[in-house]
Amino acid sequence: MTKEATHRPAPRHFSMLREFHLADFFTLGNAACGVGAVLLTLLYMRSGELAHFMAAAALAPAAFAFDVLDGRIARARHQHSALGRELDSLSDVISFGVAPAALGFAAGLQGGWDAAALIYFVCCGVSRLARFNVTAEQLAGTSAKVSHFEGTPIPSSVLLTAVLAWAAWQGRLDDRLWGGGWNLGPWELHPLALVFVLSGSLMISKTLRIPKL
Repeated sequence: MTKEATHRPAPRHFSMLREFHLADFFTLGNAACGVGAVLLTLLYMRSGELAHFMAAAALAPAAFAFDVLDGRIARARHQHSALGRELDSLSDVISFGVAPAALGFAAGLQGGWDAAALIYFVCCGVSRLARFNVTAEQLAGTSAKVSHFEGTPIPSSVLLTAVLAWAAWQGRLDDRLWGGGWNLGPWELHPLALVFVLSGSLMISKTLRIPKL
């Protein structure tokens, strides 16, 4: 074996894996739960099996658990990194933004105004995470830890998933959604979609400050 072959650089994908910390794998667990929830939601829309809907909803608290653990592990091991922060945000968009919106659509929020509300909710979540990443150092001040959130954190959307799961358990999906549906102009609105609008608006609020535990 030649000297050049002996010192051949490691493949790029192995180099990237070496940049991951233990907490980052928990963050990827969060993302995996979010993707799984979306896929189960799509499966429910094809099969109509309530078990698929409930399984998709159950992955929301699982994603939340991974989200909590990755932060605690990173703090305990003093392994904060820019990569970890970006992974966390991207995972949260999937698990606490796209997945609840998809579940809401599958539950029966399929009117034009409903779709607008769900899109607004996801866009608010993306904006909330981007703003936090940009202002994290400013909010932290002289300490190494952010003391508070501006607006509700996006994982709070697990409450929306819980509401949808409860509606499914009560048999209140599709045409039986709480509040029914209203024809407003060219599109239909289900009042339940306004809960997504409220959640999104609270996320992007700059006046609402929540202590970070």
